[in-house]
Amino acid sequence: MFKCKVDTEKLKRTDESRVREHLANERTYLAWMRSAIALLGFGVVIVRLRAFHPPMLPDPGNSWKIGLIFSIVALVTVLLSTQHYFAVRRDIDEDFYEPADRWVILLSLAVTLLGTGVIYFVFTTPMSLMGI
Repeated sequence: MFKCKVDTEKLKRTDESRVREHLANERTYLAWMRSAIALLGFGVVIVRLRAFHPPMLPDPGNSWKIGLIFSIVALVTVLLSTQHYFAVRRDIDEDFYEPADRWVILLSLAVTLLGTGVIYFVFTTPMSLMGI
């Protein structure tokens, strides 16, 4: 019977490397989840800030739209980051991983547009309506 000589040191290194890659993938996923929770929180805060001064503001204005957009971007972030996590996990298992820039660019643009919307909202709302 033939015995196959296995280089246990090489196997051990490969397994540790693979584990590190999976852990890095999980940390990245959790970072995206924290970002989504923050976006959702901003959306809620923006909508709720208008509700604290109802006598001063006769109508709900546009803050609810900005809050809704923040919430939608947060939910899309959750969905995309979950899909990305499983795709990277599969690629790591198959030893074929290529980083994709499109999600980073897409979500960076979304947050930039949301930030621009908030800045526009803050500077176009009259100070008397903001309670200042």
